[in-house]
Amino acid sequence: MKYLLLLLLPITLAAQTDNQYNLIPFPARFAGQNGQFALSSTTRIVVSPANDAAAKSVAQTFSNQLKASNHVALTVALANPALAKGAHIFLTINKKLNLGDEGYKLTVTPGRVLSEASTPKGLFYATQTMRQLLPADRSARVTMPACQITDKPRYAYRGMHLDVSRHFMPVAFVKKYIDLMAMHKQNTFHWHLTDDQGWRIEIKKYPKLTQIGSRRTETLIGQYNQNYPQQFDGKPQGGFYTQEEIRDVVRYAQARFVTIVPEIEMPGHALAALAAYPELSCDPAKTYQVATKWGVFDDVFCPSEKTFGFLQDVLTEVMALFPGRYIHIGGDECPKTAWKQSAFCQELIKKNGLKDEHELQSYFIRRIDKFVTSKGRAIIGWDEILEGGLAPNATVMSWRGTEGGIAAAKQKHNVIMTPGSTCYLDQYQGNPATEPLAIGGYLPLDKVYAYEPTPAELTPDQQKYILGVQGNLWTEYIPNTQSVEYMVWPRALALAEIGWIPAGPRNFEDFAQRLKNHLPKLDNINYARRLFDISATTQANDQGQIQVKLSKLDSDSRIFYTLNGKEPNERSTEYIGPITLNKTTTLRAMTPTGGKLTQTFTLHKGKNKSYTYAIRPDADSDAQNAKLTDGVRGDTPRSLREWVYFFGPGMDVILDLGEVTSVTKVSLNFLKVILDKNFPPTSVDIAISKDGADFREAINQPVKYELTGPWDILPVVADFKTARARYVRIRASNAGVCPAGHPNAGAKTWFATDEIVVE
Repeated sequence: MKYLLLLLLPITLAAQTDNQYNLIPFPARFAGQNGQFALSSTTRIVVSPANDAAAKSVAQTFSNQLKASNHVALTVALANPALAKGAHIFLTINKKLNLGDEGYKLTVTPGRVLSEASTPKGLFYATQTMRQLLPADRSARVTMPACQITDKPRYAYRGMHLDVSRHFMPVAFVKKYIDLMAMHKQNTFHWHLTDDQGWRIEIKKYPKLTQIGSRRTETLIGQYNQNYPQQFDGKPQGGFYTQEEIRDVVRYAQARFVTIVPEIEMPGHALAALAAYPELSCDPAKTYQVATKWGVFDDVFCPSEKTFGFLQDVLTEVMALFPGRYIHIGGDECPKTAWKQSAFCQELIKKNGLKDEHELQSYFIRRIDKFVTSKGRAIIGWDEILEGGLAPNATVMSWRGTEGGIAAAKQKHNVIMTPGSTCYLDQYQGNPATEPLAIGGYLPLDKVYAYEPTPAELTPDQQKYILGVQGNLWTEYIPNTQSVEYMVWPRALALAEIGWIPAGPRNFEDFAQRLKNHLPKLDNINYARRLFDISATTQANDQGQIQVKLSKLDSDSRIFYTLNGKEPNERSTEYIGPITLNKTTTLRAMTPTGGKLTQTFTLHKGKNKSYTYAIRPDADSDAQNAKLTDGVRGDTPRSLREWVYFFGPGMDVILDLGEVTSVTKVSLNFLKVILDKNFPPTSVDIAISKDGADFREAINQPVKYELTGPWDILPVVADFKTARARYVRIRASNAGVCPAGHPNAGAKTWFATDEIVVE
């Protein structure tokens, strides 16, 4: 008998079990066995005890899911002696199991399937495991491979977030989102319902919130800094959920044991509400509009009694709609400008003995916390609610790194970990030059999977306050449901697994192999195929050549490549080891699973040569003094990963070619992103020398560009004809300050460059 027992984590499971058990998240304890259980028209879903209505509801949901995904119709039956020994699927409530509310046992044999749990929630997760055991191919015979599973989650809170304020998402899609969460045992849906760009929830007492606040006149085109001046599409955007629609979604989620945490932003991100009710601001005479672009705005709720009355009314209606314990009140990114300028706020600070506006924000949050607590609920806030003192019953959602979560746990407050670097799914997951537009950053699948939610800095007692982990999707640059699916899956599946499986080392290769076979089960989902991407790294050898090493997350597929510009196929050269290049070459590669790579490697005399700075750039952008000669050129303004940026007076760098050699041309590129204060230098001095001291030959190269228009990459080329040199010096001065009319007029500019190419 083939037998595999895993007490903690799966290790090379796929190779040992012929890829039958592509479960995500993987169970805490697992044993694979021989044989299969075949579902047929005579198979019943048998519920025990017969009088457990909640267990029967789980069985009916399971039956409906099987019919939709596998085209098999199974009747739900109540337990009785005639069915007890039949070839059926048994869902049994067993109060003696010691696996918590969400744990379960599942035994699949060729003759029957038995699932046990102490609660209906545990039975539901057993059914989701069964769904994953079934074949993705609807035309295939509907069978489950035999196995034994004992399972329970590591964290109580396993969440996914969806921002519907920036771009509204229809009810049908929200249900689809919840379905996919539940299938992978994520139990909390964080619904971001209000923000500067739209108020999406009906509040009966304040109808203008949706009459006015749910609609914006237009939306920013492109990335925030892409155009100067910014461009807008002129198309009205709107949408909101009626209270009946919200009740429907809540019921739908409850049937799948997903708790919804609604978010009503305060005191910042309030423009949509202020557009409807300006009297809630610190300047009621001002006209407010629902925001048409992204960012943080100075217009926030004024901490007046009128505002608190409004928010209590709103939260009362919200709590009537959402029965879960938590209400998210935001608390992030609240500028203090309006409060500093408000005589009312300054008097309130004095009256309450507050130190400053940060303590005024704490006063605001504490007022809301007291009200919500009085209703038997609890608040969650982003980690800014720590500033000025934490409200007594608040749970902290740590997004600005892990520091907020660590601080809150040390204060004995519950924490949900969701740091932007590993849990923000609005970041690029592939090459930004070829990916759909995103907010920025780079978060590949393997980095998500490597995240450990419980900080090692905490003591065992403090670690108990880490409730769990959440993935967030902000939709500034995600305008529709197809785009949401592309950004969320499969990265959300990595988060689902790290939230469920026991603590300890994780094997990404095993996860990737299971995921590869699991993805076809994501029926009608526009998931990203970045798992199959090919990536390249380079190093120089002693002969001045480039050696290119190819790698991929999909470890078991073959790579084929070309160097002649033609598209590769399975008849092209197969990649076995590093590829040696002796000239600038465009490499194209593919895998049979759909992976692709097209990358130009620039081989020049400066490649991998050392250089020194007389004026240092930003330390993080070139910490190893390598990016200016690494052979990788910046190919898009969407990402700064390939660029070196200079925030000081300018650039002064000397490149050492190692020996005197012919130098005919020196070139480099500069970014132009005017709205981000990224102004290319007006001129660049490029000089050469044989000894590194006497730079006699120099070319001053002007850089001409228009301030207005889209972002760009500007080349600078110095032609030395037939010169000889060992050293190349490049100097450029910062353009100065942003001119009048610029949003940051008077502020210092900066610039960015990439590879110094020497021919």
